[in-house]
Amino acid sequence: MNIGVIVWFALVGLILALSIVARRLVRQNRDEGLLDVGNAILQFNRAYPNEAVRALQSTRDGEAIFLRLHDDRTGFMRSMQKHYSCHIIEPGHVRVSASDTGQGLRIEFLDAPHQSGTFEFSSPAHASEVSLWLLGNYVAEPDRELPAASAADAQ
Repeated sequence: MNIGVIVWFALVGLILALSIVARRLVRQNRDEGLLDVGNAILQFNRAYPNEAVRALQSTRDGEAIFLRLHDDRTGFMRSMQKHYSCHIIEPGHVRVSASDTGQGLRIEFLDAPHQSGTFEFSSPAHASEVSLWLLGNYVAEPDRELPAASAADAQ
């Protein structure tokens, strides 16, 4: 065989090997989505550096994450293919109802309608936890403080 033919076969083989490796890396990044908790916290803290995350709950497909913040507000992250859309849900700017499956929530973001949708969780318990976080957004600050029990109430 001619040395030129061998070089061409080697180049074609190298290109094929590189394309297979690149395809696997892209698939791995796509499949991970927001399911990596550390990555989700880092991405949210890039958008909101002064917000501390207390807990988070991912949807079943990993495309969205709801975050409970240090001051009992709720944050939201959604994968937008090449970047993440993050925002803090303000009181009165969201409508929530149960999904048909019982394991999700239909959420309408009034200040970001493009983010609205049905979000399915891995269990009804996870969906109810997120709904309680969102309910906390409706409670006004003075209503959160319980009045001190008076002496008359104790008798």
